Amino acid sequence: QVQMVESGGGLVQAGGSLRLSCAASGSNFNINVMGWYRQAPGKQRELVALVIRGGILKYADSLKGRFTISRDNAKNTVYLQMNSLKPEDTAVYYCYVNTMEGQRDYWGQGTQVTVSS
Repeated sequence: QVQMVESGGGLVQAGGSLRLSCAASGSNFNINVMGWYRQAPGKQRELVALVIRGGILKYADSLKGRFTISRDNAKNTVYLQMNSLKPEDTAVYYCYVNTMEGQRDYWGQGTQVTVSS
């Protein structure tokens, strides 16, 4: 079982920045993929960015250049630096982990990001 603790969400004006953090903990697990998805009101959950085992980074095309994902392997923590935020970035951001053990998916509780115009 893997637990995640997310932090860093909040309210920011358009053009501002936020940094999200997600720390994964548990016993006897190895992370295959770790990253972020988001879900805006009335919309489906969508990919934001992932760090894949081996250090491969994957971004939603529309977010490249504004969002940067990074990971501290020693701390099992992933970060999402979000710059030049827009009102359409308003959503609940969910941390995601896929483990090598059984290819299991885990989701964080979500952190709200609100960008005001």
